[in-house]
Amino acid sequence: MLILILASMLITPPEEPPNIVFIMSDDHAWQAISAYGSDRNVTPNIDRIAQDGITFDRYYVENSICAPSRAAILTGVFSEHHGVPTNREVFDGTQETFPVVARASGYQTALVGKWHLKSEPVGFDHYERLVGQGNYYGPRMIRNGVEVLHEGYTTDVITDLALEWLETERDESKPFVLMVQHKAPHREWMPGPDHLHDMEGVDLPEPPTLFDDYSGRGRASTMQEMTIKDHLRPMDLKLAMPEWMMRMTPEERAAWDKAYEPRNEAFRALDLAGADLIRWKYQRYAKDYLRCIASVDDSVGRILDSLESLGLDENTIVIYTSDQGWYLGEHGWYDKRWMYEESFRTPFLLRWPGVVAPGRRTELLSQNIDLAPTFLEVVGAEIPDRMQGRSLLPILESVDDAQVEDIGWRDALYYRYYESLGPHKVPKHEGVRTRRYKLMVFPELDEVELYDLKVDPDELHSLADDPGSAVVRERLEALLVELRAKYDVSEDW
Repeated sequence: MLILILASMLITPPEEPPNIVFIMSDDHAWQAISAYGSDRNVTPNIDRIAQDGITFDRYYVENSICAPSRAAILTGVFSEHHGVPTNREVFDGTQETFPVVARASGYQTALVGKWHLKSEPVGFDHYERLVGQGNYYGPRMIRNGVEVLHEGYTTDVITDLALEWLETERDESKPFVLMVQHKAPHREWMPGPDHLHDMEGVDLPEPPTLFDDYSGRGRASTMQEMTIKDHLRPMDLKLAMPEWMMRMTPEERAAWDKAYEPRNEAFRALDLAGADLIRWKYQRYAKDYLRCIASVDDSVGRILDSLESLGLDENTIVIYTSDQGWYLGEHGWYDKRWMYEESFRTPFLLRWPGVVAPGRRTELLSQNIDLAPTFLEVVGAEIPDRMQGRSLLPILESVDDAQVEDIGWRDALYYRYYESLGPHKVPKHEGVRTRRYKLMVFPELDEVELYDLKVDPDELHSLADDPGSAVVRERLEALLVELRAKYDVSEDW
């Protein structure tokens, strides 16, 4: 009876198959989106999705690095099963992915932008992908197997190509899945012409942990090489830009030089050192990063406006997300990889008119392996047994979290990072996160970290060796074994 009552409270989806527009940026921190309460930038167009739909406050990745996350989104399985545990492997396109299944179910599929999986995209009626990481200006792309060279700022080029397909090239008799995948705001954070002068003369707030000394934890956080203090390169700070990166038109180059030459002259005149130099590096890095996001936000606005002008907005699911989170100076860092919250937690916002209640937020635990089964349930396709994620449809159709909890939802997540002191020297680790606690295990260091996220949200004080937390640690260690078995992940590394 309870289930029948709850089911009657759900918003009924429309009978016509919905379209899906999936917009993903690269390395977009959730703390750099105003819908998530950013104190450093405003993202009015991404916020439109939040205002009209749902914001996931506890959406996470299974492996916080680019290629593994992208493979998990496509396949709905953990890294050990999709075969891309690091950025080195080639993705096997013969395995079941949600675009392949959606296409077989009558959907037209298209992908434009960053692919980053070494193999050619499979399961798409149309694709135009960046070559490798792609340049910020003048991108080389592969269009259905043929290389094409474009002029312009890459975020704008990707948007133009996506809208060209949406407005003039798609088969209007079919529902569609369109994946728009940006390079920005990936390193080296080169802003576009429209935002070169944003935040000029403004001092951004500093994260409270910018000068973190890494005490109170194990050795892992002291081994990394991703500090703003020591590891940003001259090209990251725009103090030296190799010509191979400057694939600009003469007009674009002139605008760039007009923005950065005076800034660099002013910096050299300051002769900074110590904490003052760190603060300057943070401001330079963070502003360029946020300027890149401003162009992505413009892109989201253009796509939302196009859907409205085409009359598609009422029956199109629009998603904005990133391939993982990012450090915007927290703990003195940039980059990702860790299971700490800034890189593990990832932005995810979804709009579905008539189904998702406007302005809803959820704190239920979700993960990128959930996206493939969600999309397939939405399009009416059978979810392959292989997929390890869980459809988010109960959350999308619900009124609040309590309603979903009453019919059952997960209470813990599993994470695993496979690289062994590779780029940025982050040691391999795995762990579990519940609503309140997080356990991280570093096998190479024979160390464990444990955090009470309710009282220590910045994860500054590990409780792993605290006698008063022994019962919690034991319970989470048992849960780690349980989840590793559930997802069929080897205990061996």
